Amino acid sequence: METVDCVVIGAGVVGLAVARALALAGREVIILEAAEGIGTGTSSRNSEVIHAGIYYPKGSLMARACVEGRRLLYDYCRQHGVPHRNCGKLIVATNGQESELLQSIKGRAEANGVEGMQLLSGNAATQLEPNLRCTAALLSPATGIVDSHSYMLALQGDAENHGAMLAVHSPVTAGRVVDGGVELTVGGTEPMTLRCRLVINSAGLYAPNVAARIAGMPSEKIPTAYYAKGNYFTLTGRSPFTRLIYPVPVPGGLGVHITVDLGGQAKFGPDVEWITPESADAIDYRVDPHRSDKFYDAVRKYWPALKDGALQPGYAGIRPKIVPPGAPAQDFTITGPADHGVPGLIHLFGIESPGLTASLALAEHVRALAGA
Repeated sequence: METVDCVVIGAGVVGLAVARALALAGREVIILEAAEGIGTGTSSRNSEVIHAGIYYPKGSLMARACVEGRRLLYDYCRQHGVPHRNCGKLIVATNGQESELLQSIKGRAEANGVEGMQLLSGNAATQLEPNLRCTAALLSPATGIVDSHSYMLALQGDAENHGAMLAVHSPVTAGRVVDGGVELTVGGTEPMTLRCRLVINSAGLYAPNVAARIAGMPSEKIPTAYYAKGNYFTLTGRSPFTRLIYPVPVPGGLGVHITVDLGGQAKFGPDVEWITPESADAIDYRVDPHRSDKFYDAVRKYWPALKDGALQPGYAGIRPKIVPPGAPAQDFTITGPADHGVPGLIHLFGIESPGLTASLALAEHVRALAGA
Protein backbone atom coordinates (compact mmCIF):
# COMPACT_ATOMS: atom_id res chain seq x y z
CA MET A 1 0.00 0.00 0.00
CA GLU A 2 1.21 3.46 -0.94
CA THR A 3 0.71 6.51 1.28
CA VAL A 4 0.09 9.79 -0.52
CA ASP A 5 -0.70 13.32 0.58
CA CYS A 6 -3.62 14.39 -1.66
CA VAL A 7 -5.82 12.52 -4.12
CA VAL A 8 -8.26 14.33 -6.40
CA ILE A 9 -10.93 12.03 -7.82
CA GLY A 10 -12.03 13.25 -11.23
CA ALA A 11 -10.08 15.00 -14.00
CA GLY A 12 -12.84 17.27 -15.19
CA VAL A 13 -12.30 21.00 -15.30
CA VAL A 14 -12.95 21.51 -11.58
CA GLY A 15 -10.88 18.50 -10.50
CA LEU A 16 -7.96 19.74 -12.60
CA ALA A 17 -8.30 23.26 -11.18
CA VAL A 18 -8.32 21.85 -7.64
CA ALA A 19 -5.28 19.66 -8.36
CA ARG A 20 -3.46 22.68 -9.77
CA ALA A 21 -4.28 24.82 -6.71
CA LEU A 22 -3.08 22.14 -4.30
CA ALA A 23 0.09 21.49 -6.33
CA LEU A 24 0.86 25.22 -6.45
CA ALA A 25 0.48 25.24 -2.65
CA GLY A 26 3.20 22.60 -2.43
CA ARG A 27 1.04 19.54 -1.81
CA GLU A 28 1.76 16.14 -3.32
CA VAL A 29 -1.18 15.42 -5.64
CA ILE A 30 -2.40 12.38 -7.57
CA ILE A 31 -5.42 12.80 -9.88
CA LEU A 32 -7.48 9.64 -10.41
CA GLU A 33 -9.66 9.56 -13.52
CA ALA A 34 -11.88 6.59 -14.41
CA ALA A 35 -12.05 7.46 -18.12
CA GLU A 36 -9.33 7.37 -20.75
CA GLY A 37 -8.47 11.07 -20.53
CA ILE A 38 -9.26 14.42 -18.98
CA GLY A 39 -12.62 16.14 -19.25
CA THR A 40 -14.59 13.45 -21.07
CA GLY A 41 -17.85 14.04 -19.16
CA THR A 42 -19.75 17.22 -18.29
CA SER A 43 -16.62 19.35 -18.79
CA SER A 44 -16.58 18.65 -22.53
CA ARG A 45 -20.34 18.48 -23.05
CA ASN A 46 -21.48 22.03 -22.37
CA SER A 47 -21.85 25.40 -24.07
CA GLU A 48 -18.24 26.51 -23.34
CA VAL A 49 -19.63 29.83 -22.10
CA ILE A 50 -17.79 32.11 -19.70
CA HIS A 51 -20.80 33.13 -17.62
CA ALA A 52 -21.04 36.60 -16.10
CA GLY A 53 -22.89 35.49 -12.93
CA ILE A 54 -26.35 36.81 -13.74
CA TYR A 55 -28.97 34.33 -12.62
CA TYR A 56 -27.85 32.88 -9.31
CA PRO A 57 -29.26 33.80 -5.88
CA LYS A 58 -27.35 36.59 -4.15
CA GLY A 59 -24.82 35.27 -1.65
CA SER A 60 -24.92 31.71 -2.98
CA LEU A 61 -21.65 29.89 -3.59
CA MET A 62 -22.73 29.57 -7.22
CA ALA A 63 -23.04 33.35 -7.58
CA ARG A 64 -19.84 34.20 -5.72
CA ALA A 65 -17.74 31.54 -7.44
CA CYS A 66 -19.07 32.45 -10.88
CA VAL A 67 -18.28 36.16 -10.61
CA GLU A 68 -14.86 35.61 -9.03
CA GLY A 69 -14.12 32.64 -11.30
CA ARG A 70 -15.03 34.56 -14.43
CA ARG A 71 -12.50 37.30 -13.62
CA LEU A 72 -9.85 34.71 -12.79
CA LEU A 73 -10.63 32.73 -15.95
CA TYR A 74 -10.24 35.70 -18.30
CA ASP A 75 -6.89 36.51 -16.69
CA TYR A 76 -5.80 32.87 -16.85
CA CYS A 77 -6.73 32.55 -20.52
CA ARG A 78 -4.79 35.71 -21.39
CA GLN A 79 -1.72 34.62 -19.44
CA HIS A 80 -1.70 31.03 -20.75
CA GLY A 81 -2.75 31.63 -24.35
CA VAL A 82 -6.01 29.73 -23.98
CA PRO A 83 -8.33 30.56 -26.92
CA HIS A 84 -11.32 32.60 -25.75
CA ARG A 85 -13.40 35.58 -26.75
CA ASN A 86 -15.23 38.18 -24.67
CA CYS A 87 -18.14 38.37 -27.15
CA GLY A 88 -20.98 39.46 -24.84
CA LYS A 89 -24.53 38.15 -24.66
CA LEU A 90 -28.07 39.37 -25.12
CA ILE A 91 -30.95 38.07 -23.00
CA VAL A 92 -33.97 38.72 -25.20
CA ALA A 93 -37.63 39.26 -24.43
CA THR A 94 -40.23 38.53 -27.10
CA ASN A 95 -43.34 39.87 -25.36
CA GLY A 96 -44.32 42.44 -22.74
CA GLN A 97 -44.35 39.97 -19.85
CA GLU A 98 -40.79 38.87 -20.61
CA SER A 99 -39.69 42.49 -21.02
CA GLU A 100 -40.78 43.18 -17.45
CA LEU A 101 -38.70 40.24 -16.22
CA LEU A 102 -35.51 41.73 -17.67
CA GLN A 103 -35.41 44.40 -14.98
CA SER A 104 -35.43 41.79 -12.20
CA ILE A 105 -32.72 39.79 -13.99
CA LYS A 106 -30.62 42.96 -14.22
CA GLY A 107 -31.16 43.61 -10.51
CA ARG A 108 -30.09 40.10 -9.57
CA ALA A 109 -26.99 40.36 -11.75
CA GLU A 110 -25.96 43.68 -10.19
CA ALA A 111 -26.56 42.31 -6.69
CA ASN A 112 -24.07 39.56 -7.59
CA GLY A 113 -21.47 42.10 -8.69
CA VAL A 114 -21.86 41.69 -12.46
CA GLU A 115 -20.53 44.75 -14.27
CA GLY A 116 -21.94 46.65 -17.24
CA MET A 117 -25.46 45.22 -17.55
CA GLN A 118 -27.55 47.35 -19.93
CA LEU A 119 -31.28 47.31 -20.70
CA LEU A 120 -31.90 47.85 -24.41
CA SER A 121 -35.00 48.56 -26.44
CA GLY A 122 -35.91 46.13 -29.17
CA ASN A 123 -34.60 48.59 -31.78
CA ALA A 124 -31.28 49.03 -29.95
CA ALA A 125 -30.85 45.27 -29.72
CA THR A 126 -31.50 44.74 -33.42
CA GLN A 127 -28.95 47.43 -34.25
CA LEU A 128 -26.38 45.21 -32.50
CA GLU A 129 -27.76 42.00 -34.02
CA PRO A 130 -29.80 42.72 -37.17
CA ASN A 131 -31.17 39.15 -37.44
CA LEU A 132 -32.75 39.35 -34.00
CA ARG A 133 -36.42 39.98 -33.26
CA CYS A 134 -37.30 41.05 -29.72
CA THR A 135 -39.30 43.57 -27.71
CA ALA A 136 -36.37 44.36 -25.38
CA ALA A 137 -33.04 42.89 -24.36
CA LEU A 138 -30.47 42.86 -21.59
CA LEU A 139 -26.84 43.16 -22.68
CA SER A 140 -24.18 41.36 -20.66
CA PRO A 141 -20.78 42.57 -21.92
CA ALA A 142 -18.87 40.34 -19.46
CA THR A 143 -20.04 37.05 -21.01
CA GLY A 144 -17.71 35.15 -23.31
CA ILE A 145 -16.69 31.79 -24.74
CA VAL A 146 -13.65 29.59 -24.16
CA ASP A 147 -12.00 26.54 -25.70
CA SER A 148 -12.68 24.25 -22.74
CA HIS A 149 -10.28 21.50 -23.80
CA SER A 150 -7.38 23.94 -24.25
CA TYR A 151 -8.21 25.34 -20.82
CA MET A 152 -8.18 21.88 -19.24
CA LEU A 153 -4.87 21.04 -20.92
CA ALA A 154 -3.39 24.25 -19.48
CA LEU A 155 -4.64 23.34 -15.98
CA GLN A 156 -3.21 19.84 -16.34
CA GLY A 157 0.12 21.25 -17.49
CA ASP A 158 0.29 23.66 -14.56
CA ALA A 159 -0.54 20.90 -12.07
CA GLU A 160 2.01 18.48 -13.54
CA ASN A 161 4.70 21.17 -13.71
CA HIS A 162 4.28 21.50 -9.95
CA GLY A 163 4.55 17.76 -9.30
CA ALA A 164 0.98 16.49 -9.70
CA MET A 165 0.47 13.13 -11.41
CA LEU A 166 -2.52 12.01 -13.50
CA ALA A 167 -3.64 8.36 -13.56
CA VAL A 168 -6.30 7.59 -16.18
CA HIS A 169 -8.31 4.34 -16.38
CA SER A 170 -8.21 4.50 -12.58
CA PRO A 171 -11.73 4.24 -11.14
CA VAL A 172 -12.20 4.41 -7.37
CA THR A 173 -14.06 1.19 -6.57
CA ALA A 174 -14.13 1.41 -2.77
CA GLY A 175 -12.83 3.36 0.16
CA ARG A 176 -12.84 3.46 3.92
CA VAL A 177 -12.11 5.98 6.61
CA VAL A 178 -8.93 5.11 8.52
CA ASP A 179 -6.77 6.82 11.13
CA GLY A 180 -5.08 9.79 9.49
CA GLY A 181 -7.20 9.91 6.36
CA VAL A 182 -8.97 7.75 3.78
CA GLU A 183 -7.93 4.47 2.15
CA LEU A 184 -8.96 4.14 -1.51
CA THR A 185 -9.17 1.00 -3.62
CA VAL A 186 -8.43 1.86 -7.24
CA GLY A 187 -9.33 -0.47 -10.11
CA GLY A 188 -8.47 -0.34 -13.78
CA THR A 189 -5.37 -1.54 -15.59
CA GLU A 190 -3.11 -1.07 -12.56
CA PRO A 191 -5.17 -1.77 -9.41
CA MET A 192 -3.78 -0.29 -6.23
CA THR A 193 -4.63 0.75 -2.71
CA LEU A 194 -3.80 4.28 -1.61
CA ARG A 195 -3.77 5.66 1.91
CA CYS A 196 -4.47 9.37 1.56
CA ARG A 197 -4.18 12.22 4.03
CA LEU A 198 -6.64 14.23 1.92
CA VAL A 199 -9.23 13.09 -0.64
CA ILE A 200 -11.10 15.55 -2.86
CA ASN A 201 -14.15 13.95 -4.47
CA SER A 202 -14.62 15.96 -7.67
CA ALA A 203 -16.18 13.16 -9.69
CA GLY A 204 -18.97 15.24 -11.24
CA LEU A 205 -21.94 13.06 -12.16
CA TYR A 206 -20.39 10.25 -10.13
CA ALA A 207 -19.61 12.27 -6.98
CA PRO A 208 -22.57 10.95 -4.92
CA ASN A 209 -21.71 7.38 -6.03
CA VAL A 210 -18.07 7.81 -5.05
CA ALA A 211 -19.06 9.22 -1.66
CA ALA A 212 -21.35 6.24 -1.06
CA ARG A 213 -18.46 3.82 -1.72
CA ILE A 214 -16.42 5.22 1.17
CA ALA A 215 -17.15 3.21 4.31
CA GLY A 216 -17.40 5.59 7.26
CA MET A 217 -18.90 8.44 5.22
CA PRO A 218 -22.33 9.16 6.77
CA SER A 219 -24.96 8.19 4.18
CA GLU A 220 -27.34 10.93 5.31
CA LYS A 221 -24.72 13.50 4.25
CA ILE A 222 -24.68 12.23 0.65
CA PRO A 223 -27.21 13.89 -1.69
CA THR A 224 -29.28 11.93 -4.20
CA ALA A 225 -28.09 12.26 -7.80
CA TYR A 226 -30.53 13.44 -10.47
CA TYR A 227 -29.68 13.75 -14.14
CA ALA A 228 -30.91 16.52 -16.43
CA LYS A 229 -29.83 15.82 -19.99
CA GLY A 230 -29.20 18.79 -22.23
CA ASN A 231 -29.35 18.25 -25.99
CA TYR A 232 -27.62 20.52 -28.50
CA PHE A 233 -28.27 21.03 -32.19
CA THR A 234 -25.84 22.66 -34.60
CA LEU A 235 -26.68 25.10 -37.36
CA THR A 236 -25.59 24.45 -40.92
CA GLY A 237 -23.74 27.48 -42.24
CA ARG A 238 -22.35 30.50 -40.43
CA SER A 239 -23.89 31.92 -37.28
CA PRO A 240 -26.39 34.75 -37.81
CA PHE A 241 -25.19 36.37 -34.58
CA THR A 242 -21.85 37.55 -33.20
CA ARG A 243 -23.04 37.55 -29.57
CA LEU A 244 -24.64 34.79 -27.55
CA ILE A 245 -28.45 35.01 -27.62
CA TYR A 246 -30.43 33.76 -24.62
CA PRO A 247 -34.18 33.83 -24.05
CA VAL A 248 -35.63 34.73 -20.67
CA PRO A 249 -34.86 31.68 -18.42
CA VAL A 250 -37.21 28.69 -18.04
CA PRO A 251 -37.56 26.30 -15.06
CA GLY A 252 -34.61 23.85 -14.92
CA GLY A 253 -32.36 25.75 -17.31
CA LEU A 254 -31.69 28.92 -19.25
CA GLY A 255 -33.88 28.09 -22.24
CA VAL A 256 -32.86 27.16 -25.78
CA HIS A 257 -30.11 29.64 -26.49
CA ILE A 258 -27.68 30.25 -29.32
CA THR A 259 -24.00 30.12 -28.57
CA VAL A 260 -21.19 30.61 -31.02
CA ASP A 261 -17.93 28.73 -30.81
CA LEU A 262 -14.51 30.18 -31.56
CA GLY A 263 -14.74 28.95 -35.15
CA GLY A 264 -17.96 30.86 -35.77
CA GLN A 265 -20.22 27.79 -35.65
CA ALA A 266 -23.60 28.32 -33.98
CA LYS A 267 -25.17 25.74 -31.70
CA PHE A 268 -28.57 25.72 -30.06
CA GLY A 269 -29.40 24.36 -26.65
CA PRO A 270 -29.37 22.85 -24.24
CA ASP A 271 -32.92 21.80 -23.56
CA VAL A 272 -33.90 20.04 -20.31
CA GLU A 273 -34.64 16.30 -20.47
CA TRP A 274 -34.81 14.59 -17.08
CA ILE A 275 -33.54 11.03 -17.35
CA THR A 276 -33.33 8.10 -14.94
CA PRO A 277 -30.53 5.78 -16.12
CA GLU A 278 -29.88 2.60 -14.18
CA SER A 279 -26.44 4.01 -13.42
CA ALA A 280 -24.26 6.90 -14.50
CA ASP A 281 -22.43 4.39 -16.74
CA ALA A 282 -25.68 3.72 -18.62
CA ILE A 283 -26.29 7.33 -19.75
CA ASP A 284 -27.25 7.56 -23.42
CA TYR A 285 -25.62 10.65 -24.89
CA ARG A 286 -27.29 10.27 -28.29
CA VAL A 287 -29.42 13.21 -29.42
CA ASP A 288 -32.94 12.35 -30.55
CA PRO A 289 -33.41 14.22 -33.88
CA HIS A 290 -37.12 14.67 -33.12
CA ARG A 291 -36.32 16.96 -30.19
CA SER A 292 -35.42 19.60 -32.77
CA ASP A 293 -39.16 20.21 -33.32
CA LYS A 294 -39.34 22.13 -30.04
CA PHE A 295 -36.05 23.89 -30.83
CA TYR A 296 -37.48 25.42 -34.01
CA ASP A 297 -40.48 26.80 -32.15
CA ALA A 298 -38.35 28.21 -29.31
CA VAL A 299 -35.68 29.78 -31.53
CA ARG A 300 -38.10 31.32 -34.03
CA LYS A 301 -39.52 33.49 -31.25
CA TYR A 302 -36.34 35.57 -31.48
CA TRP A 303 -34.88 34.43 -34.84
CA PRO A 304 -37.85 33.96 -37.18
CA ALA A 305 -35.60 33.42 -40.22
CA LEU A 306 -34.52 29.96 -39.02
CA LYS A 307 -35.14 27.64 -41.98
CA ASP A 308 -36.71 24.20 -41.75
CA GLY A 309 -34.04 21.49 -41.74
CA ALA A 310 -31.25 23.86 -40.67
CA LEU A 311 -30.68 22.15 -37.30
CA GLN A 312 -28.63 18.98 -37.08
CA PRO A 313 -28.23 16.78 -33.96
CA GLY A 314 -25.05 17.89 -32.21
CA TYR A 315 -24.16 16.45 -28.83
CA ALA A 316 -25.59 16.08 -25.34
CA GLY A 317 -24.39 16.65 -21.80
CA ILE A 318 -25.76 15.89 -18.35
CA ARG A 319 -26.25 18.39 -15.55
CA PRO A 320 -25.21 16.72 -12.27
CA LYS A 321 -28.26 17.76 -10.26
CA ILE A 322 -28.76 17.07 -6.57
CA VAL A 323 -32.36 18.30 -6.49
CA PRO A 324 -35.33 16.65 -8.28
CA PRO A 325 -37.43 18.17 -11.07
CA GLY A 326 -39.54 21.05 -9.81
CA ALA A 327 -37.44 21.67 -6.70
CA PRO A 328 -35.87 25.09 -6.00
CA ALA A 329 -32.58 25.64 -7.82
CA GLN A 330 -29.58 23.98 -6.23
CA ASP A 331 -26.39 25.64 -5.11
CA PHE A 332 -22.89 24.25 -5.47
CA THR A 333 -22.41 22.01 -2.44
CA ILE A 334 -18.89 21.56 -1.09
CA THR A 335 -18.72 19.64 2.17
CA GLY A 336 -15.72 19.07 4.40
CA PRO A 337 -15.00 17.57 7.84
CA ALA A 338 -17.00 20.31 9.59
CA ASP A 339 -20.09 19.20 7.63
CA HIS A 340 -19.85 15.41 7.64
CA GLY A 341 -17.36 14.65 10.40
CA VAL A 342 -14.78 12.74 8.33
CA PRO A 343 -11.26 14.21 8.55
CA GLY A 344 -9.33 14.51 5.31
CA LEU A 345 -12.37 14.24 3.01
CA ILE A 346 -13.95 16.97 0.84
CA HIS A 347 -16.85 16.40 -1.55
CA LEU A 348 -18.02 18.57 -4.43
CA PHE A 349 -21.67 17.86 -5.25
CA GLY A 350 -23.95 19.38 -7.87
CA ILE A 351 -21.21 21.18 -9.79
CA GLU A 352 -23.22 21.96 -12.91
CA SER A 353 -23.16 25.18 -14.92
CA PRO A 354 -21.46 27.59 -14.25
CA GLY A 355 -18.84 25.12 -12.99
CA LEU A 356 -16.51 25.74 -15.95
CA THR A 357 -16.55 29.50 -15.33
CA ALA A 358 -16.29 29.05 -11.56
CA SER A 359 -13.53 26.42 -11.64
CA LEU A 360 -10.60 28.55 -10.47
CA ALA A 361 -12.64 30.14 -7.68
CA LEU A 362 -13.95 26.74 -6.56
CA ALA A 363 -10.37 25.46 -6.53
CA GLU A 364 -9.36 28.27 -4.19
CA HIS A 365 -12.35 27.50 -1.98
CA VAL A 366 -11.31 23.84 -1.74
CA ARG A 367 -7.66 24.73 -1.17
CA ALA A 368 -8.65 26.97 1.74
CA LEU A 369 -10.97 24.29 3.14
CA ALA A 370 -8.10 21.80 2.97
CA GLY A 371 -5.84 24.19 4.86
CA ALA A 372 -3.31 24.15 2.00
